[in-house]
Amino acid sequence: MARAAVLHAVGDKELDLRDDVSTVDPGPGQVKVKIRATGVCHSDLSTMSGVLPSVPPTVVGHEGAGVVVEAGAHVTDVQVGDHVVINWTPDCGTCAECRRGEPYLCMTFIAQAFGDPAFRMADGTPVFGMAGVGTWAEEIVVPHQGVIKIDEDVPFEYAALLGCGIPTGVGAVFNTAKLRPGAKVAVVGAGGVGLSVIQGAKIAGASTILAIDPNEAKHPIAKQFGATHTATLDDLDETKGLLTGGQGFDTVFEVVGRSAAITTAWNATRRGGEVIVVGAGAADDDWSQSAFGLLFDGKTLKASLYGGCDLKRDVPMFVDLWRSGKLDIDGLISRRIRFEELNGALRALEAGEVIRQVVLFD
Repeated sequence: MARAAVLHAVGDKELDLRDDVSTVDPGPGQVKVKIRATGVCHSDLSTMSGVLPSVPPTVVGHEGAGVVVEAGAHVTDVQVGDHVVINWTPDCGTCAECRRGEPYLCMTFIAQAFGDPAFRMADGTPVFGMAGVGTWAEEIVVPHQGVIKIDEDVPFEYAALLGCGIPTGVGAVFNTAKLRPGAKVAVVGAGGVGLSVIQGAKIAGASTILAIDPNEAKHPIAKQFGATHTATLDDLDETKGLLTGGQGFDTVFEVVGRSAAITTAWNATRRGGEVIVVGAGAADDDWSQSAFGLLFDGKTLKASLYGGCDLKRDVPMFVDLWRSGKLDIDGLISRRIRFEELNGALRALEAGEVIRQVVLFD
């Protein structure tokens, strides 16, 4: 039996922090991972509120790292004792998306996870895992494609962020936008993923990086990670005028997950520029644009799911960027907490008091 944070019903404000949850036995193509560190991300809140789909009861959490403790008979790419990052969108390698080189769109294992519970309580009640993983548990079972081996000198709390926040943010810059040096960039939302976008833009050589957030307390933090300027919604038009002569930015990243934020990003983008949607919004939160404006403004709207990453390729790159001092992972971690502090961590996240909190399992 192990500890796990269970959501019993969508809309619950607190999780049931239990110590009687066990995993299913790993199959021949699966691995069991002992989670050593797991991040607290806005997507976890979105699962609890119902913005992101789940099948309660479910173990929440999707951003994690740990050690392989069991490997199925058909697993050859990792072995017991390996340190790994959890990939919550494992690629099957055979679906149409994978064959097109878009592993981040693979739904094979995620779809299976909605029908196959990965945990059970002591009384036998089946429990599912968020996004097919459920990293707010001491042990998880995932397909072998759902783990990426890393070097043992990478701290687990850093490795955990390589499973979601950093790939989603930095990947949106490198893979989706393919940002060019000298670009003028704006980022709507300066939370954990937004700060990763800002870091990516700085690494890519953007000449101007504007962080847009109504919470002015986040502005100095955004500058710490590479923003050259900051603005609230109230002074955005004035700032756009000063920085771009009123034309707008080459690329604007929306990292909030709301249609209103997409509109903000669209209006801040120059004619012919790009809007990159990074935030995960609700299914009923529609966004619209006039057909005339869509054509004659020449702007492009792109989705960036999981930063367009292939984690097998990109995690080693992120580690190299960290080793070279270009990617600040430690600065993203506001608090290192215990499992018992998870519900308080959720309240702090919802209040906007933190960037990333990381649960460290003993």
